[in-house]
Amino acid sequence: MIYFCFLLTVMLCGVYGRMSIIPKSFKNKNTASDYEYKTEYFVQQIDHFGFANLDTYKQRYLIADQYWNANGGPIFFYTGNEGDITWFCNNTGFMWDIAAEFKALLVFAEHRYYGESLPYGPDTFKSHTHLNYLTSEQALADFAVLIGQLKRSLPGAANSSVVAFGGSYGGMLSAWMRIKYPNVIVGALAASAPIWQFTGITPCEAFNQVLTNAFKQASQICVENVRNSWATITSIGGTTSGRKFLSSVFNLCKPMSHQSDVDDLKAWLTDAWTDLAMVNYPYPANFLENLPAWPVKAVCNKLSLPAEGEALVQYVADAANIYFNYTGDSTCLNTSQQATGNLGDLGWGYQSCTEMVMPMCADGESDMFEPKSWNFTDFSEQCYKQWKTRPQENWITTEYWGKQLQYASNIIFSNGLLDPWSSGGVLESPALTLIPIVIPDGAHHLDLRASNPLDTAAVVAARIQEKNLIKMWLGQL
Repeated sequence: MIYFCFLLTVMLCGVYGRMSIIPKSFKNKNTASDYEYKTEYFVQQIDHFGFANLDTYKQRYLIADQYWNANGGPIFFYTGNEGDITWFCNNTGFMWDIAAEFKALLVFAEHRYYGESLPYGPDTFKSHTHLNYLTSEQALADFAVLIGQLKRSLPGAANSSVVAFGGSYGGMLSAWMRIKYPNVIVGALAASAPIWQFTGITPCEAFNQVLTNAFKQASQICVENVRNSWATITSIGGTTSGRKFLSSVFNLCKPMSHQSDVDDLKAWLTDAWTDLAMVNYPYPANFLENLPAWPVKAVCNKLSLPAEGEALVQYVADAANIYFNYTGDSTCLNTSQQATGNLGDLGWGYQSCTEMVMPMCADGESDMFEPKSWNFTDFSEQCYKQWKTRPQENWITTEYWGKQLQYASNIIFSNGLLDPWSSGGVLESPALTLIPIVIPDGAHHLDLRASNPLDTAAVVAARIQEKNLIKMWLGQL
């Protein structure tokens, strides 16, 4: 009962207040973030769960010990996701902001098959056999093994408690690591982690409904204009002169010549509206593209008047230009341009076609997109055509418990309601020590980013709550 009352206090506080290692390392002072860390490499087994393949690879990780109490101080461990680990390191300022307070060692571990951590070097993606080891289970095992090696090899680390941090897919991995390896980490902060964005748990239309709501908060007319733009673009793009007009108004580097180019344009715009909702931060940022504060509002300002026909297309082009060319540096735009920064699209494409099957659909009424159904059979065929593999639709819910999390503990699930991925996030607690933190005006893992003078009161309060929970796990409260 005492524990319950104490935990309840920690959960509520601050809601409204302000609140074998390879010796190949070097100092890297990031000019943008000014974070200083060393880069190290660790030899990992490529297959942790079998005994026939004895191949190894070098896993990259970043380590910062300048804040650490080397006499048992905690280890804050970032579970790397689908991209270059330096990018995530430099965009996870919350860990850096609190490291000195906790006297923590910071470790950012790169996910296998991404960045420099390629198990088979330049041949990694050339063989179906090589790709077979790109799974979340193998990645989690890498993290567990690396933590064990660090605790054995670093003087003073043997008794250090480890807290996992991660955002998006990295947040999913942090949560799953606490589920699979509770002996290795004492708790996890899983920010914007859509662990329930899977078949049978979350409706396929939920993602686009949340996304549309983020735009609706900026302008209902904006939503209507985007919804009406698809048919307008399709109609205009049905003729040679129409495609010439579209090429001109969107300032495309390569003129549109076929109907397939029209489809590519619409897919390009869909990605832009999706990414805008994810990075709808209250201050200027360059996580995916250089963008102003509250970029959804900025985009919707270009779509705030009712329009149709060519006038509507002009509004859409002006809005898209904010996303793809806010700085004005680009002389033209390319519909193959994707603002994925240092994300590994190739690896994630494979993971999506094996175990990370997240159904998405749109109905064009409850959301602002063209109607598109989810068909697992068609998706499976596409995967087989590209990767010669078949997705396992229900494996993730089997492996990581689905909604049956009542026996898990010490996981913070933070979600911003402006983030479309919150549709698959944990917004209500399924167990006493699984703590959901909802940030009404937050976008994609905003709480993991560095503090900013323009932060909203809600995200400041969320970070205070997260710090208090971590202190509780570490026995510091």
